[in-house]
Amino acid sequence: MTDCMERAIGETERRRKKQIAHNLAHGITPRSIVKQVRDLIDGVYSEKAGKEADRLERDALQRAQVEDMSEKDISREIKRLEKLMMEHARNLEFEKAAMVRDQLSILKEQAFGAPGADNVVGIGGKS
Repeated sequence: MTDCMERAIGETERRRKKQIAHNLAHGITPRSIVKQVRDLIDGVYSEKAGKEADRLERDALQRAQVEDMSEKDISREIKRLEKLMMEHARNLEFEKAAMVRDQLSILKEQAFGAPGADNVVGIGGKS
């Protein structure tokens, strides 16, 4: 064993003794960590990456679904989403209304190939 290894092990033992003394003085009982496997491999699989993959998959499925819809079906779906959005807004459910608005925007973008946001210019040039 090298001198550096002995010093490192000695330092670890010193810190361990100090921690044990602290735990005894304060009545602390050490417990093992309980984590899910996903938490343990966080460097390999992050939840954010998983959510992003799920979102991309949903977008691809929705895009395929929109491509299979007729113009009449797309128009009907747009009207349904607009009505639902307004209903949520009337009920002061603004988070739900915003989610429906986003769905509507995605549908319009996929169906017409242009951003679904309204480009209305307000009075005085402000939007």
